Amino acid sequence: MGRYLAPKGSIAVDGVSLTLVDVNADSFSVALIPHTLEMTTLGSLAPGAKVNLETDLLAKYAQKQLDQDAPH
Repeated sequence: MGRYLAPKGSIAVDGVSLTLVDVNADSFSVALIPHTLEMTTLGSLAPGAKVNLETDLLAKYAQKQLDQDAPH
């Protein structure tokens, strides 16, 4: 999934669209404000909880194009 993420890009966590802060090979971070924690289910999640992740559609298409254009 990391190949579809970029700092300052976006990701949806359980349907909540968030801005990515840091992106590493096997992890990422987002900043959550108190309002988001109160108005969504994100505030009730425990560390390690399973969530649905959706990456930026544009990033997926860009990566697909790069993969097709790469020499084989």
